[in-house]
Amino acid sequence: MNIVRNSRSLPEDVRDSLVRLAGKRMTREGELIIEARRFRTQDRNRQDPRSRLIELLRKAAEPVRPRKKTTSTRGSKERRLQGKRRRSRIKKVRRSISTSDP
Repeated sequence: MNIVRNSRSLPEDVRDSLVRLAGKRMTREGELIIEARRFRTQDRNRQDPRSRLIELLRKAAEPVRPRKKTTSTRGSKERRLQGKRRRSRIKKVRRSISTSDP
């Protein structure tokens, strides 16, 4: 059942997204393996992978939102630099004093 890599019914972007989402569940041949042993009844174990496949397809069909680049606030930069100065002072105090006896 080679449903993903050679599927003509799925658009290419959805197919690529599904392959990425499937991860280790995808074989080298392009088959998507969904195991179902969660329930005690055979009927529910047959329904479970179908519903999980539908959920995976829905998630793969969602358009990827581009990440918005953000910049650090002035306050966060100041806090970071203040912490670095504080740490520097602590380390400076710990240094051994070199005594040069002539």
